[in-house]
Amino acid sequence: MSYLNANIPVQYAQIRREYLYDLKKHHGEVEDCIIFGITSLTGHAILFHAIMENGAVFYRLPINAFIQRGFKAEDVPKYRLDELQLWNCFSYYPAITVWDLLGGVSGKFWGKDKKWHKGKYLFTVDFGHPEANILDSDHSEIPHEHKCAHIIALNDGNYAAQPNNRCIWDIPSFTVKDEVPDWKVQTSEWNVENTSKWKTEDTDNFFYEIEEKKND
Repeated sequence: MSYLNANIPVQYAQIRREYLYDLKKHHGEVEDCIIFGITSLTGHAILFHAIMENGAVFYRLPINAFIQRGFKAEDVPKYRLDELQLWNCFSYYPAITVWDLLGGVSGKFWGKDKKWHKGKYLFTVDFGHPEANILDSDHSEIPHEHKCAHIIALNDGNYAAQPNNRCIWDIPSFTVKDEVPDWKVQTSEWNVENTSKWKTEDTDNFFYEIEEKKND
């Protein structure tokens, strides 16, 4: 698990040029870039790093600063940042995973506009707490608070970062039910050593016995 910064699968994209000028000029213009990493700051949006064709690198831009290659800027709808990314980062410790099952898979997410937005899976950003000696003041490991962010290349040319409970994926040979789940949020913590019902025998046997404790 990385601290603060992490590599991501590189994305050949375009950057909205106004983000290179503090949103003060060059609105409506784009230039080619390669997105290669992220910063995860607790309580902030995922921030992306990109290199331009002039060799300069620009750090920490939001997901709505970019559009996909092959799209004209005027044809790509502009969304607010909170419409493309639902939740802020939960930790300074991001983990980047490309799930083999989802790699290149089409899907859709349910937006704040009450509409489905279709796209293709790219990779996942998840969050955790690194070790017990660091104060855990975030929510990344609380079962009912945890969210990941699936990075999606939308069919309209934008990118999005959405959690599990907003996404539906399409694997034609398996996902044959056309429904939105009515599941409930996970609140349980699963632990196999928090019971007082058993103990190991007090010996040096390699294959030791497990004994049920007698009631006091």
